[in-house]
Amino acid sequence: MNPYIDEDLATLGEHARRFAAERVAPGFEERDRTRVLDRTLMRQMGELGFIAPELPEAVGGQGIGCLAAGVIHEEIARADLSLSYVNLLASLNGQILAEHGRPEVAGPWLRRLVSGEALLAIALTEPRGGSDAANLRLRVERTADGYLINGEKTSISAADQADAIVVFGRTGTPESGAHGVTALLVAGDAPGLTRSRFDCHGQRAIGRGSLFFDNVRVPADHRLGDENRGFVQVMQGFDYSRALIGLQVLAVARVALEETWAWVVERQAFGQPLSAFQGVSHPLAELDTQVEAARLLCLQALWLKDRGRPHAAEAAMCKWWAPKLAYDVVHQCLLMHGHGGYDRGPMEQRLRDILGFQIGDGTAQIMKTVIARTRAGRKHVPA
Repeated sequence: MNPYIDEDLATLGEHARRFAAERVAPGFEERDRTRVLDRTLMRQMGELGFIAPELPEAVGGQGIGCLAAGVIHEEIARADLSLSYVNLLASLNGQILAEHGRPEVAGPWLRRLVSGEALLAIALTEPRGGSDAANLRLRVERTADGYLINGEKTSISAADQADAIVVFGRTGTPESGAHGVTALLVAGDAPGLTRSRFDCHGQRAIGRGSLFFDNVRVPADHRLGDENRGFVQVMQGFDYSRALIGLQVLAVARVALEETWAWVVERQAFGQPLSAFQGVSHPLAELDTQVEAARLLCLQALWLKDRGRPHAAEAAMCKWWAPKLAYDVVHQCLLMHGHGGYDRGPMEQRLRDILGFQIGDGTAQIMKTVIARTRAGRKHVPA
């Protein structure tokens, strides 16, 4: 019995798992090889209400809470972590647009997002660094009718295929830090915007790349939140995405453990199943325990968010611990499968896919600083 998942959420999870098993899992390895995100699957997820169900009904969502989004998210991720980025980006960007966008601008994009007709990226990281996110150099200048953007963003998920991008840039002075950053919604086909794609180690269907802005004009009504306050206002949504990321990577770890437990029971060595050897079963038992605990932490963070309660520390715990733990789990599971695990296939692809989350969306060091500041107070943990 899980204290955070009631009967309705359990039923929703089962529905999502069937869809993921039947429609998502079969193309898992092919999408990695071709690096093509299946837009048909996106639309099917949208038709079933699997994309950003926490958004208000007025913009196409279901208003059923962040825990519901998490339950769906982990079921898609266990079938294909790269494809589950659709859910992650929709929930993060959907929240930003719903809370900080003008209804006449954000509304149509939100409906396309929820229906699976559009993919939105979020552009924060720059070539000079990602962890010092408030120290941005992408220049956003005020014009008579809007804004003019010049500069580069890099290591952006879905950079080359997003239909629109939430872009953070500096409107204040270089010394203004987080209080001089403005967020804008930029159409993917805006004149002056060009893109590139990296040849990444994992998460290859969603991909990462750079965005280049050469006098890109954005209407004033496409601003998200207040001018010079975009970072402070919009970054609050990252607590939500950090908890979702925890569930995302742990879902991969859980399916790897399920397969490995079945393997060590079936595989024989020295006249016994591998599971009879404590050197095999005890490491798996330890990792299984930690995965269960980490998942409960992620669900707790979403439970707190649904109730409007502080959850920054819990979300940061999810973000630093779960990706490291999930990587360790899949690594151990791969080794348990011997040479078969080392071959190209689901296990090694999972290892590649998970690794990136120890880098992107907030490093472990930054997450631990967030936790320390929450516990000790910011003035006692200044950097």
